[in-house]
Amino acid sequence: MRLIRPLTFSALAVASALVLAGCSSPGGSGTDGELSWEDSPLSKYLEPVNGGAAFDEDAWAEQQKKSEELVAACMSDEGFEYKPVDQSQGVMMTSEDFEDQNTEEWVAANGWGMVQTQADIEKMQSESEGEEFVDPNQEYVESLSATEQEAYYATLYGVPPAEEELGEDGSYEYNWETAGCQGAAQHEVQGDTNYWEDEEFAPLVESMGAMWEDLQKRPEIVELDAKWSDCMADAGYADLKTRSEASMGISEEMNALYEESQGEQIDDAVLKELKEREIDMALADFRCAKDLDYNNVQLTAQFAQEEQFIEDHKAELDALVAAYSTGKK
Repeated sequence: MRLIRPLTFSALAVASALVLAGCSSPGGSGTDGELSWEDSPLSKYLEPVNGGAAFDEDAWAEQQKKSEELVAACMSDEGFEYKPVDQSQGVMMTSEDFEDQNTEEWVAANGWGMVQTQADIEKMQSESEGEEFVDPNQEYVESLSATEQEAYYATLYGVPPAEEELGEDGSYEYNWETAGCQGAAQHEVQGDTNYWEDEEFAPLVESMGAMWEDLQKRPEIVELDAKWSDCMADAGYADLKTRSEASMGISEEMNALYEESQGEQIDDAVLKELKEREIDMALADFRCAKDLDYNNVQLTAQFAQEEQFIEDHKAELDALVAAYSTGKK
């Protein structure tokens, strides 16, 4: 099995992406008068660059079909057989899935959904029975020699990065130009939207990152986090200053477990204990956030910040949209 490692972006790019995505907890549906990340003024302004806020399954499927056809042509040019893969076999998260997660019932069973015990894995496998992915190229690949298979995958995905190119966590910077036929096809279909790496728009991207940092300093957000912190302390979780610290602590424990395991299976009893703590903390967080109307207060402040940002940087944003709205600069 070929493993695709996670990509590494700069901290600034991540911060900017968070701003554009809405910086809110998953599940805001925008119903019953509640604000949703989909209402983000900046996200709407940059829709020609980033695409619409709502996921369009049909458009995604069409993109994947075109991409696979381009991959097949590219592989053929390089002397290999390749049958387009039906990507719809994969599991897609829809907005309805996220709405389900924004309920106390779901949180009581899953926490934030980070810790997966053996029972969780078996349940997911059972639910996905009959939906197993079928690669139409497997038989052809297995007919190749070991050397030919190596060349096949290098052509399809690109040559794996050298050890010195990897980060400490094994991640690396993605570059479509070195990502083989897959990278070239995806770039052809989706275009170039990596404006955060474009020197021309570096000042704008830096300003986006600063906007996110400034949002946390707004009086209404500082007051909101203080109230949330007091509520969590009453629930038995002292020393948490901001909402993100709660889930971050569990995430860091999970990362530490995987690092210590060095690829070996983690003791399921350890995972069960961590999941119990995750659920308890996530429930306290959910109830505190609900009592404080956390999402609405946060998004109201965020959207006001974004509207001011648009007003202050309209010329730069318009230039960005003009440069990247076709998907290619």
